[in-house]
Amino acid sequence: MTADQHAKGSVSYLMEMGALKRAKRSGWWIAGVKDPETIAEHSFRTAVIGSVLAMMEGADPAKVALLCTFHDTQETRVGDIPWIGRRYLKSAKNEDVTADQVAEAHPAVASGIQAIVEEYENGDSPEVVIAHDADKLECMIQGLEYLEQGYSNAQEWVDSTRAKLKTPSAIALANAAQGMSSIEWQRVYLG
Repeated sequence: MTADQHAKGSVSYLMEMGALKRAKRSGWWIAGVKDPETIAEHSFRTAVIGSVLAMMEGADPAKVALLCTFHDTQETRVGDIPWIGRRYLKSAKNEDVTADQVAEAHPAVASGIQAIVEEYENGDSPEVVIAHDADKLECMIQGLEYLEQGYSNAQEWVDSTRAKLKTPSAIALANAAQGMSSIEWQRVYLG
């Protein structure tokens, strides 16, 4: 493949990632949320949460942010399948979907992104554990926000994701989040 073909393949991947800005997180529809967050919105806050958790846990925040950024990128191809739907489907592993997504990209890009997804899916380092906690904590916080908006069925997501948290820092942040409103952060700064 030529350098131009690799560049086009890499840009193709970047353009595909733009679909995440439009794709909704479908599990929230089960809870009755009419206009749920997008996959990109979820991934952004997951990366920020992951960085914060890594700082609290003494892990590498940049590594955790990277793992979180790429954790749902396969959903451009397979969609956001809610947990209840996954029991009925046998889909490709995220690592296989990623390999297809980056097949035409620059070799360094392809191998780098594949390594990130492989580590997120199969690793057990502190950074991977923290990245998984960040994903769950983001879902829990989003659920709390939906509860405030009147979507009472979001409580199940809050409870189920909170129960899966592993790190002391994620549990501490979950405890703090459950006692706050979504705009309480303003009070901290406004006095």
